[in-house]
Amino acid sequence: MSGINTQLKILEEHGEHIRVSLVGAGLMGKGMVSQMMLMKGMIPAMVTSHKIEDGIEAYILAGVHRDDIVIAKTIDDINIGMEKGKYIVTDITEYATKGNLIDVVVDATGVPEAGAKIAMDAILNGKHIVMVNIEADVTVGPILNRLAKNTGVIYTGTAGDEPGAVQEIYDFADASGFDIVAIGKGKNNPIDFDATPDTVRERALEKNLKPLRLASFVDGTNTMVEMTAMANATGFLPDIRGAHGLRATVKELPDLFRLKEDGGILNNYKVVDYVNGIAPGVFVIVTTKLPQVHKEMKFLGMGDGPNYVLYRPYHLTSLETPITVARAVIYGEATIAPIKGQVAEVITMAKRDLKAGERLDGIGEYTILGSIESYEKAKKENLLPIGLVNSNTIVKRDIKKGEFITYDMVKLDTNTMIYKLRQLQEEILG
Repeated sequence: MSGINTQLKILEEHGEHIRVSLVGAGLMGKGMVSQMMLMKGMIPAMVTSHKIEDGIEAYILAGVHRDDIVIAKTIDDINIGMEKGKYIVTDITEYATKGNLIDVVVDATGVPEAGAKIAMDAILNGKHIVMVNIEADVTVGPILNRLAKNTGVIYTGTAGDEPGAVQEIYDFADASGFDIVAIGKGKNNPIDFDATPDTVRERALEKNLKPLRLASFVDGTNTMVEMTAMANATGFLPDIRGAHGLRATVKELPDLFRLKEDGGILNNYKVVDYVNGIAPGVFVIVTTKLPQVHKEMKFLGMGDGPNYVLYRPYHLTSLETPITVARAVIYGEATIAPIKGQVAEVITMAKRDLKAGERLDGIGEYTILGSIESYEKAKKENLLPIGLVNSNTIVKRDIKKGEFITYDMVKLDTNTMIYKLRQLQEEILG
């Protein structure tokens, strides 16, 4: 962190800045713009939003004068505006990756298909890509990571989200020589499989969130997506489908995340899971083979062993994303990326009874939700990744509420970028 801080200060002192193009100006996007404005050596140069007024508001909230904001309708508007030191707002998503002076693109849309397109455009235009959109990442991240490497740019998830926060602890523990037995995140409340935008609307509006976004948290899909991103980066697997999702305190975690024969809940080690009661924190459970290390861990108040919890009690979501941006540009490294390939899958479950001929919708909506499973089992059972589902997906036979949906139960929209990338991923990476 001090290295990044120093490098950003050097950029600022030399009048140089990392220029960032942000796609998405919701709650998190607006916070990200404001945070970047407080930093040295970095500029939120461009904001793309379907609502122009949201992009303008993101800058106004960050202290930018209205006269310094350019609404761009052409690529020339973008390039000329940036050269003059103006801040750019556009509602044309395809422009987000095309500005000559842009160094890094950040996708904060949360829509799988949009994320696939934005990431591909960024890679093809030689821009680093930061995926706050982990819904796309868990579906086609491995192939996007491969394509980015081939092009010489960085593909990365973000600091501040639970997967990135877990990865930071994991990297520390792994570099230190600990044996890592489990990783995971906290959840605010028990999963409500019946949650829809309608049932959470009032709470969502109070929190300034889209109802479907909050519904994806409450029905558990977001948690399953986050755990899948952790799995694809580390090779760790869910111990059971959907994970255990126990309720516990931080102090209880080392004993609970032990094998069943040792009094714990696990069938295997090297697992990813979530815990009710420790949000907004993330954790890594470690152990060691050497007695002297156990002795010092006990002396340091880390518990009696043999397992210990490394716990971070917060994550600052998009406010930490600029650190990932800096790492990508300054050091050429990712915060978190699916380097292990497709290790786990977010499989699709019917949220209610579905009839043949019906159209499905998407994450956080009315017809489906997600659960985590190993990629190997998902592939063997022909289970459908939730990131491939959209409103053009048609149900081919009746499906019961709670039933896991397979490829042969639906007719997919095969014209999407995310579908084509997934096919390429299966072909090249297996």
